[in-house]
Amino acid sequence: MDKNPERDYASGESSDFSDLELDPETGQLNQIAADAVSIPIDVAPEVEDLFAEPEPASLLTADRLLQDKAKPNFIPETFFRRSLYRLSFGGINLGDNAKVRARRDLDARIRTDLAGETRFVPVLTRKGGVGKTTMTALIGMAMARVREDRILAIDANPDRGTLSERVQKGTDRTVRDVVNRAGGISSFSVFSDFVSRDKSRLDVLSSDADPMISEAFNEGDYNVVADIAARYYSICLTDCGTGIVHSVMRAVLMRAKGIVIVSGGSIDEAKLASETLTWLDSNGYSELVSNSVVALNTATFGTELVKLDEIEAHFASRVRAVVRIPYDPQLAAGALIDFDQLHPATRQAARDLAALVVDGLAA
Repeated sequence: MDKNPERDYASGESSDFSDLELDPETGQLNQIAADAVSIPIDVAPEVEDLFAEPEPASLLTADRLLQDKAKPNFIPETFFRRSLYRLSFGGINLGDNAKVRARRDLDARIRTDLAGETRFVPVLTRKGGVGKTTMTALIGMAMARVREDRILAIDANPDRGTLSERVQKGTDRTVRDVVNRAGGISSFSVFSDFVSRDKSRLDVLSSDADPMISEAFNEGDYNVVADIAARYYSICLTDCGTGIVHSVMRAVLMRAKGIVIVSGGSIDEAKLASETLTWLDSNGYSELVSNSVVALNTATFGTELVKLDEIEAHFASRVRAVVRIPYDPQLAAGALIDFDQLHPATRQAARDLAALVVDGLAA
């Protein structure tokens, strides 16, 4: 057996080297068939369609572009799953359980980026004593704990509001001080001197304690405060009074991007909340009504005698969503609110309410 492949070429026989080509990867000579022809390849229409138009930026996802080792690898939170992950040096990752995933999903909704102008959200109803101020504080705290931007709650109640009593008071200054010194407020650090900051990071601008002074807080004053707040905050909640025809209410509703209606669990409280929606519908705010959220406060007097499912069904036919807020001793006391010390069901309801509000602002 001849082990020298070059012998054929060393013989006298003629050989046409034009039909040979050198493979750059293997270094071997390959013979090209004499009758080789070029065969056109038809590209399937569906493949051609992929390149018919420029790709949108949305296709540049992390899953598509990142190497596997660069993709986020969340460490599970629960003890067993986290321990298994660490003992396997990251080789076994069962991920988080359903409860943790649900919490993270809710956080993501509350944290939704709201680019552009400040979103104003009034919290209102025509009935006093149903927890409107409490709901304002709960929504603000639930947002501020999760979001990275700034959240402000303004007490615009002309009947001596109590919003500042729901948070640790950091200043005696009020909306009236902001109006009087508006020309000198040129930065967030200056404005910060006028607000109380809760440990959740919620800022609260209180109303005047003197009813005579607070009653004088009008549409023009609110616009001054709102214009300044819009420079520094992404979301401004407004705790409104019960006077729906008060001049402040007109200014509040003109800026509103969403509204929260608060209803108690009694028959008259539910009726007045529904009448608030009817008034808004009849006065040019139908879009706000259809996008609104109702907070059904089940801690008010007489709730235990009422079919709450019927009240909830009524409001569900008129608004985007309804959230029940359960009884909580801390809220019932009407004093300072420590969000971390609330009953878990109360915290969950407040977070659900905050997420629904943000959903509407992002739409």
